Parts: sequence; C-alpha cells; structure tokens
Amino acid sequence: MPNSVYKIIELVGTSTTSWEDAARNAVETASGSLKELRIAEITKLDMKIEEGKVLAYRARVSVSFKYQK
Repeated sequence: MPNSVYKIIELVGTSTTSWEDAARNAVETASGSLKELRIAEITKLDMKIEEGKVLAYRARVSVSFKYQK
C-alpha cells in the first residue's frame, strides 16, 4: 500500500428486503463503473415509512477506491 492514493465517496443503496441488501446493491452497482473498490463502511441505516409500514431499507455506505496513475 505504499504511495497509494484513495478516494472516498458516499453512496445510498435501497432495498425492499433488508439493510444488508441495500448496502450490497450500493456496492455492486458502483462496482460497474468504479474500479478497484477497496473498503465499504456502512455509516447510516434508515427506513422509508408510509402509513406505518416499512416500504424500503436504506443504507448509506462510504466506499474507497484506488486512484490510477
């Protein structure tokens, strides 16, 4: 890891099933355009609620990836 530079961005993934699926959706979708993803950290979990029912789980994820020279 010497002389490496990493960028950290924040993503929000959603799922109607679980927070785990929401986080996975964020990372897997981002991996389609961002290369060499290194670390993902879940920074916040919340839910969308309507009429007393949970409609969606949301996971805010910080993801790092390596800058290419």
